[in-house]
Amino acid sequence: MVVAGGALVTQQVLVSRYAGSIETQNLLGAPAANANTKVSDIKGPLNILLVGIDPRTDEQTPLSDSIIVAHIPKDMKQAYLFSIPRDLVVDIPAFEKTGFKGGRSKINAAMGYGSAVGNGKHDVVQGFDLLAKTVGQLTGIPEFDAGAIINFNGFKAIVEAMGGVTMTIDQNVKSEHLQPNGKPRPRLARCADNSCSHPYYGPQAEYKIGTKHLQAWQALDYVRQRYGLPRGDYDRQRHQQQFIKAMAKQALGKDVVTNPAKLDRVLKAAGKALIFDGGGHNVVDWAFSMKNIRSDDMTLIKLPGESIMVNGNYRGEELDASAKDFFTAVRQDTVQDFVFRNPEYINNNGA
Repeated sequence: MVVAGGALVTQQVLVSRYAGSIETQNLLGAPAANANTKVSDIKGPLNILLVGIDPRTDEQTPLSDSIIVAHIPKDMKQAYLFSIPRDLVVDIPAFEKTGFKGGRSKINAAMGYGSAVGNGKHDVVQGFDLLAKTVGQLTGIPEFDAGAIINFNGFKAIVEAMGGVTMTIDQNVKSEHLQPNGKPRPRLARCADNSCSHPYYGPQAEYKIGTKHLQAWQALDYVRQRYGLPRGDYDRQRHQQQFIKAMAKQALGKDVVTNPAKLDRVLKAAGKALIFDGGGHNVVDWAFSMKNIRSDDMTLIKLPGESIMVNGNYRGEELDASAKDFFTAVRQDTVQDFVFRNPEYINNNGA
């Protein structure tokens, strides 16, 4: 949405009131930058950490169900998106704020380990800090230039405001959670204690191969599915990246940009969906700085990996050794050269 916002800024449509509607927090743990810094200070290369979470109360431990890094090269003309598998087994660093001593676990647990604030309460903003440190340790990225927490229900509201989203479905997918009418599938009584891997039964919503216009509930349901897919979470990561690209493209379409009422609804919904840390810059500053990037300039990256099986039991995911070379390319801002030499890293399905 920030990328899409760039074109809206140039048309003087995106104004300061929308920046004010987005919750701004210190997600990255560093002191806020000088509020008087200029927009021109946002220069590439840049790395932005985007984290998707389910709606939870402050008494529930937050989990990062979607982790995406956007790399913007020095010329600020492209964006490379790559996903970190939610079940990737990594070393999570110690975190003084919660007394967590560090350990090896699935990366989506990092936000939970960093979120405890006492009295059984959790703070996703504090949890983001440890997750960012964990992703930084994995990739070698010393610090992120911006970060955002995206509420999945907030994404749904954005798509509803746009009137749905058109995207290419690259494989047949059945929903684990919803019926064809969008209502939740019934839950087996014996699975009330959450002990079942697949607790639902009955008819399933289905998404067939082809370019489709999805309603908001369908889009959100589609990008959350991983069970029954040949590559599991890797397929889901690809679908989420495709969804982001499709949203950016549609946000720039005439149906939104030239429709003031719809544009207003979309931007307000985006404000409610995000918690943002722009390193001292607001979202409008970021939109100005990336105004030359369009959805066609977004390259989707797939990191190769495989499941860890121990005595037939699933333990998580691990990345291929070549991923270290990709992370080096990100740090050295040579991703374009890397993907030219390693075209298998480009995710072309449904683009």
